[in-house]
Amino acid sequence: MNEHTRDDTVAPPMTGAPTGWDRERRVSNGWEHGTLRRATVHGVRLYNSGEFHESHDCFEDEWYNYGSGTIESAFLHGMVQVAAGAYKHFDFEDDTGMRSLFRTALQYLDGVPDDYYGVDVADVRATIEAALDEPSTLEGWKIELDGGRPEADQLDREYAEALD
Repeated sequence: MNEHTRDDTVAPPMTGAPTGWDRERRVSNGWEHGTLRRATVHGVRLYNSGEFHESHDCFEDEWYNYGSGTIESAFLHGMVQVAAGAYKHFDFEDDTGMRSLFRTALQYLDGVPDDYYGVDVADVRATIEAALDEPSTLEGWKIELDGGRPEADQLDREYAEALD
């Protein structure tokens, strides 16, 4: 654990034991990087509410905490690309841009554990891969976190706003 990624206010996962969490770890409520979990929770909720730009910002801000070549960096960079691709598709109707971003996301997410910090990464990969051929796959799709598909509340929006 890096001290700068510690956050003891982050809650443990709602279900399961995802990669990145260990019940026996005493800091950050078991998360190897509490700030990564916090950014992931906010980023996923914002994505699921259609707030793709804000979701992107959550993942991108946390991404800067990790050196290239780390699994944390690959996950966060991949999720930045997922949010940016959805933004291109939904806000600009630019499926060429979406495809480019999703191809890059798949490269980054390759090798990331299927259940990373509570995110169903296997489902993310499968969905964005399907969207390369059929962009309408994204319609109604939400990212799974801890076995659910949570949406944003005011705390998520405030977190994203504070990143500016």
